[in-house]
Amino acid sequence: MSAQADATPFYGPVSVRGQPREAVRSPHPDGISRQGEAVDAELHDAERLRGDAKSLAPQPRGEPRQPGPRFPLARRGRTYGALDLGTNNCRLLIARPGPQGFVIVDAYSRVVRLGEGLMESGRLSDAAMDRTVAALSACADKLARRDVRLTRNVATEACRRAANGNRFVDRVYAETGIALDVISAAEEARLAVLGCHMLIAADGPPALVFDIGGGSTEVMLVAPGSAAAANGGGEPEIIDWISMPWGVVSLAETEPQWRDAPDRALAYRRMLDKVTSLLDGFAARLAARGVGSGPGAVQLLGTSGTITTLASVQMGLPAYDRRLVDGSMVDTAALLALCREIAHKSTQERARLACIGSDRAELIAAGCAIVDAILSHWPGGGVRIADRGIREGILRTLMGRDGVWAAGR
Repeated sequence: MSAQADATPFYGPVSVRGQPREAVRSPHPDGISRQGEAVDAELHDAERLRGDAKSLAPQPRGEPRQPGPRFPLARRGRTYGALDLGTNNCRLLIARPGPQGFVIVDAYSRVVRLGEGLMESGRLSDAAMDRTVAALSACADKLARRDVRLTRNVATEACRRAANGNRFVDRVYAETGIALDVISAAEEARLAVLGCHMLIAADGPPALVFDIGGGSTEVMLVAPGSAAAANGGGEPEIIDWISMPWGVVSLAETEPQWRDAPDRALAYRRMLDKVTSLLDGFAARLAARGVGSGPGAVQLLGTSGTITTLASVQMGLPAYDRRLVDGSMVDTAALLALCREIAHKSTQERARLACIGSDRAELIAAGCAIVDAILSHWPGGGVRIADRGIREGILRTLMGRDGVWAAGR
């Protein structure tokens, strides 16, 4: 399978609940992605899980507590889990309902590179699956230790694309007890927006939310005022969206790690062109809706490891600090300049930059090309940064289902 042959974007209708791409379906009834039931169907009983593990530090304390809503007595102490298995990372969030949404109890994140080599072979490699199963086993241990009774475990582009995606889902269930739900691009976009919409200014123009993953990038136009409406218990209104098959892993694999600066510059240009060609059509769609590309036409909101990493570098942080990055605003021109500067550095030079390191050094240039393409289409004045997304969207969905979600987080 060639990268070029599969470089087809998926566009969304006005409602993100549509299903533009058939999801791979798990044979397990609590992990299946059912047509038309993208939100409510996939719940996993973590009592089947086993093991023990050292927990991560809980959410920092110190802020004054505000009186919260009266949660149903039987459910207010329930612990919920949200697992997001992407093309590059495996992430888990465990939380309880709180007066302003939820309180994080435990978390886990591991670079697994599940989609490594997928663009060329069309399959998940044995080594990548082994790494991922090991990480999911650690997640299963945490879920059991925290006595999580309700969780949703989603897998995205790598499992959607891979010819052996179904077999991998079966193996994960057999070895860890975790039933993966391979969600559609539509559901991925919906969850990402649901998880970060509170950072959208309710009185501003439409928001352009972008989520850069390992195997795909979703860009969503969200109606103004959606954040306020969602805080009232509804969902943000996604007017239009696109899912591009280029993420940091899939795009990076179209180019080798060039040693010479001129070759790196040409490679960056080729990656940028791949993304730009797909965004051109989406920009035309938005223009037809009356949404232009000039300053102030949209408010930009980015969520992903790429954008949070770039923001931390731009801020000059010696190490990544979520408290400083999440919700911050980064100047668009400065971010564009940073993307181009990083892209022209060697892998070794990137690895020496604080907050990038060796884990991201090979992939960050591809992420820069995606950010560059988006910001070149919609320059704006600044980009709001979100260190939140799919997992938070899952938690909100599960807690809302149980009637214990309190808006405000």
